[in-house]
Amino acid sequence: MRALVAVSIVLAALPASAAGPTAEELVAKNLEARGGAAKLQAIKSIHTVGTVRVGGGLDAKVESWAIARDKYRSEFSLQGMTAIQSWDGTEAWAVRPFGGRKEPQKLSADDAKDLVDAADIAGPLVDYRAKGSTIEYLGTEDIDGTDAHKLRVNLKNGDSKYVYLDPDAFLEIRVVSHRMIRGQDEVASVDLGEYEKVDGLYFPFEIGRNHLDRIELNQPVDTKMFALPGASR
Repeated sequence: MRALVAVSIVLAALPASAAGPTAEELVAKNLEARGGAAKLQAIKSIHTVGTVRVGGGLDAKVESWAIARDKYRSEFSLQGMTAIQSWDGTEAWAVRPFGGRKEPQKLSADDAKDLVDAADIAGPLVDYRAKGSTIEYLGTEDIDGTDAHKLRVNLKNGDSKYVYLDPDAFLEIRVVSHRMIRGQDEVASVDLGEYEKVDGLYFPFEIGRNHLDRIELNQPVDTKMFALPGASR
């Protein structure tokens, strides 16, 4: 019993970092590994172009544009048809020709959540307090053989994200999003890899099944492309 008490006293006397990293320390390491908080905060827009394997030997073109932190548009083009999803900072809409809908349709607030997330170019760890989020460190978890650090980001709207960081590079290797959609918890998981430097910042070029060929930062973007076609504003 005395030995256990002595060990407890020693552990209590150790600094927090000796017992393991804190959430704040891991966030700082991640931002530094990506290129620095200041550079991430300075991103005003992003344009990406890539492909996604859809099966049957076919590759679809994927392209997206975002203006931090309130506009996002993505396009998925295959065999002469293009599906579009967009959020203009107020409302979201989509064109879904593969489902027989070639006219733009407004999306509900729940269905727009992933578009709103995508407009946050720098990601949920940057300025998380200013966004109204909190972060917890949940220890490590095996991710395909990597003992990854696991962070839970509690978003202001009540949703959450589990962000897994590589223990050596401190870059994201998986993000699992939990969103309340029409009263149900919907879970989406995406693996990230093949990081490359763009204008002094590291970005993943493998995002789930998507392979990016090009990322452009802070280029002019026509804001009209995000608005619902035919809208008065």
